[in-house]
Amino acid sequence: MSGLQLYNSLSRQKETFEPLVPGHVGLYVCGPTVSGESHLGHARPYVTFDIVHRYLKHLGFRVRYVRNITDAGHFEEEGREAEDKVAEKAKLERLEPMELVHKYTSLFHWGMRLFNNLEPSIEPTATGHIIEQQRMIEDIMQKGYAYEVNGSVYFDVKKYAADYPYGQLSGRVIDELLETTRELEGQDEKRNKVDFALWKAAPPQHIQRWPSPWGEGFPGWHIECSAMASKYLGSSFDIHGGGMDLQFPHHESEIAQSTIAHGHAPVRYWMHNNMITINGKKMGKSYNNVIKLTELFSGNHPMLEQAYHPMVVRFYILQTHYRSTLDFSNEALQASEKALRRLWEAYEILGGLVPSSTTTIASETDTKIRALLTELDEFMNDDFNTAKVIANLFEIVPVINGIKGGQLKPETLSADTLTQLKRAFKTWLEDILGLQGLQPAADHSKLDKAISILADIRKDARVRKDFATSDAIRNKLSEAGILLKDEKDGSISYTLA
Repeated sequence: MSGLQLYNSLSRQKETFEPLVPGHVGLYVCGPTVSGESHLGHARPYVTFDIVHRYLKHLGFRVRYVRNITDAGHFEEEGREAEDKVAEKAKLERLEPMELVHKYTSLFHWGMRLFNNLEPSIEPTATGHIIEQQRMIEDIMQKGYAYEVNGSVYFDVKKYAADYPYGQLSGRVIDELLETTRELEGQDEKRNKVDFALWKAAPPQHIQRWPSPWGEGFPGWHIECSAMASKYLGSSFDIHGGGMDLQFPHHESEIAQSTIAHGHAPVRYWMHNNMITINGKKMGKSYNNVIKLTELFSGNHPMLEQAYHPMVVRFYILQTHYRSTLDFSNEALQASEKALRRLWEAYEILGGLVPSSTTTIASETDTKIRALLTELDEFMNDDFNTAKVIANLFEIVPVINGIKGGQLKPETLSADTLTQLKRAFKTWLEDILGLQGLQPAADHSKLDKAISILADIRKDARVRKDFATSDAIRNKLSEAGILLKDEKDGSISYTLA
């Protein structure tokens, strides 16, 4: 028994965490759709579940953390002519789909490294598991809960809802969905408007396509996660995580199709982080407030007053409980930067404090420090409350600064308490919260000039239609961890992967 309590989105209450296999945890988190650059909204789930991953390991569990890459099949239910996001973006950027996927997967990994997120145990791709998805679809069809029409296969939601509790995770009611689902072109081939695609027939112009028992096509978004999760974690596993925006239809659909395929619900505990808003508004293209990670770290966005260090963004996210809404503003990020500097400076001072040789009875301050340290585990065991952990660490900062500045005597803390304090700050700041110091930004001026020269050579090659040279420059730079991006205005920017 770990004493860990977590909020289960399925039961809508906190529950004591008990893994299926003692000492082992299976954790699945929905990864990014790599049809574009990762943005601020992506930062929260992956930092949140990095904390979950780190803390489970801290408790002594052996964790298999699976986080997928969606590189095909992510589309809204737009009828038979649906176009998945990767294929659509590949056309716009005039790239092969897998070229596009590699480009944005590299950028995603770059962002995760800067956030100091631990790598998952397994990172499967949707396109690498087409056979597993097809087999699961065939199984669902054989059990009578899916049907084929014109080369597409749909899950029969209405039939499922008659036999199983549909909508429990998201709170959706099937009758209300039938009334409110909007009419979409091509949906007349479905039995019910709420049915979702397991497999889509590929129209002639569709780039990504695979042979299947139903003709050439591509997988639906929801079946991908069910197939990959069950392959690497089994038909039943401990924790499934993601943002609240995935509860419906994605996670609700996962539950339905996995329940039919395996004969039981797939997940013990569902965890969902809340959203990030920007100045009180939801992030979205219509508000022109989507901030990419490259823009966030460089300050190159109209809404940003400065560049923000990845550790500042991580710290800012951890200062709020993961189930609460988090509102982004320049003021909030700047306050987080000051707070992190203050906390980290105290941590560095702490490392240099020497225990007093004077034997004293435990002071009131000594007792208070021990109590604050004891509460850290209690807070994290209460549904990963990083905000309270950070608040307690800040309560200790004045004591550290007071001893350093001479306002408090060294014997204020016993040798044993000082040792505990040093160990605790290392464990909580670095190992569990995954924080690092704010190192000064590297001087990239010489690199900028070198990239500019290569970009000009590449541009000249493209004008001469010497695409072999142009592609070679891009590919060699990519191999070196430098990702070029052709901007709409004809300029070229780069990021370090």
